[in-house]
Amino acid sequence: MINEKPKILVRAPVLTRTGYGEHGRFVLRALRTIEEKIDIYVSPVNWGNSNWIWENNEERQWLDKLIHKTAVYQQKCKEMKHETPYAMSVQVTIPNEWERLAPVNIGVTAGIETTKVAPIWLEKANNMNKVVTISQHSRETFINSVYEGINQQTGQPARLACNQDIAVVHYPAKTYKKRDLKLKLETPFNFLTVAQWGPRKNLPNTIQWFVEEFIDNPEVGLVVKTFAKGGSVLDRHATSNMLKTLLSKYKNRKCKVYLLHGDLNDEEMHSLYQQPSIKAFVSLSHGEGFGLPHFEAAYTGLPVVAPAWSGYMDFLCIPREDKSGRIKTKPSFAAVDYDLKPVQKEAHWDGVVQADSEWCFANQGSYKMKLREVYKDYGRFKKQATELKKWVRNTFTEERQHQQLASIVSDHGLMINLYSQMQSDFAGELLSDAQVKLTDLSK
Repeated sequence: MINEKPKILVRAPVLTRTGYGEHGRFVLRALRTIEEKIDIYVSPVNWGNSNWIWENNEERQWLDKLIHKTAVYQQKCKEMKHETPYAMSVQVTIPNEWERLAPVNIGVTAGIETTKVAPIWLEKANNMNKVVTISQHSRETFINSVYEGINQQTGQPARLACNQDIAVVHYPAKTYKKRDLKLKLETPFNFLTVAQWGPRKNLPNTIQWFVEEFIDNPEVGLVVKTFAKGGSVLDRHATSNMLKTLLSKYKNRKCKVYLLHGDLNDEEMHSLYQQPSIKAFVSLSHGEGFGLPHFEAAYTGLPVVAPAWSGYMDFLCIPREDKSGRIKTKPSFAAVDYDLKPVQKEAHWDGVVQADSEWCFANQGSYKMKLREVYKDYGRFKKQATELKKWVRNTFTEERQHQQLASIVSDHGLMINLYSQMQSDFAGELLSDAQVKLTDLSK
């Protein structure tokens, strides 16, 4: 028998520039803090037509080594016709794709932006040993989604609900050196929106209602950081044409709308929120599992304008103790009124976005009023944003968030250790061979 660290397989789109890509890298950063106790393997997967990260930094080199080690190990298992003996899998993706890849399996997901998860999500969650999501909104949606029916084999009533324990672990706030992006904006007061051009993000209304509010004001602009399917030149042309078509009915507008297209690395993206002429962040998204751009805006001290619903409420509301000692939360942002209504037909996604679910629709008048208030009374909203920034940075630290996720893996340590004791010398031989090849590769 051998005494080796348990093998943890992380299956995630870790090389993609997407929300799930960032989520997967966050999981790996957390596991790296306990690397002396575990042996990490990585299986990268694609995420739609998204772009891949290209920076050649220390983290990317570490990821490449883990991916190479995994490929060597799995190939050796295949050659020797031996099942790959991982002790645990951590799968970062939508629940439809969760599988039992090891004796212990943890499903990690951003969850859903609507009021209900699909039945397949509940089935997959119940097949995991643990589920981790990113916000209270996502957790509660899992818990509150229940389906009643009839068992076709027995004819008896059947009930499908989430029977799995669900933990919430948020992203940590990051710090990057500010850079001058040389945007050359003509307008001194600019709002910023960051979103993919698609039904859920509600960009057309975000842009059109902004133009209608500031149509006669040459001092105000909106920077639209967006894309449709990637960062290519073709996508830029397609996105630019969609934006021009949207704006074509406002012939005499004096306010500006700028298109910002293409990849920005993390340092550039964080610098975008801190440009002197960028004054506030806006979003009329129908819902967010977490809302990474909202989060980045919040911890860089940028006032946020958004509906008071979904995942980002976890970090845009500071909990305060009232006179009776009860903890209450109040929005620390410009909260737009909204209504919960059925998801539009064009946004239905079988097995993901349920046709019978709802999400939020921002109120046009409320949105315009909040834009006006932020512009005219900017000092008040900036002061509020500065206070929120301090609270978010003190609450969502890298150390705390990494420790929370790492402890979930450690909590399953007994199960991992029991499995590790059953591993054969064969697994150790595979590991040694993989490590030798990694060493040779680095020479």
